[in-house]
Amino acid sequence: MAGGKVCSFEEVRKHSDRKDCWLVISGKVYDVTAFMDEHPGGDEVLLACTGKDATADFEDIGHSDSAKELMSQYCIGEVDAATVPGKLVHAVPTKVAAPAPSTKPGVWLTVLQLAVPVLLVVMAFALQNWAKTKTE
Repeated sequence: MAGGKVCSFEEVRKHSDRKDCWLVISGKVYDVTAFMDEHPGGDEVLLACTGKDATADFEDIGHSDSAKELMSQYCIGEVDAATVPGKLVHAVPTKVAAPAPSTKPGVWLTVLQLAVPVLLVVMAFALQNWAKTKTE
């Protein structure tokens, strides 16, 4: 974390436009101004997350490990939890545990699990018909 300063939530809220954009994610403050043009989702996504705790928005997207590693270069400090408005105080953790790995199979794995047996049956019928035509 560069700088390591503690920012009030009001200070973070002041940085909410394309030329000066700060986000709060998991209690940390990120200056993503330099990342606006590079963000795969576009700058609108980042701007929509200003002025609030963006942790849930960030986690809901399911960012890659490389995206999470990239974040460290934009971290400028932490948000002072005491300055976060009432309903958001609990949304700004001081320490965040790593998310549990997903046990659900991905979409492609599910498709393959269904497609492979069907493909094998089709190939067996095709081979059987080919063998019949060869013996006749």
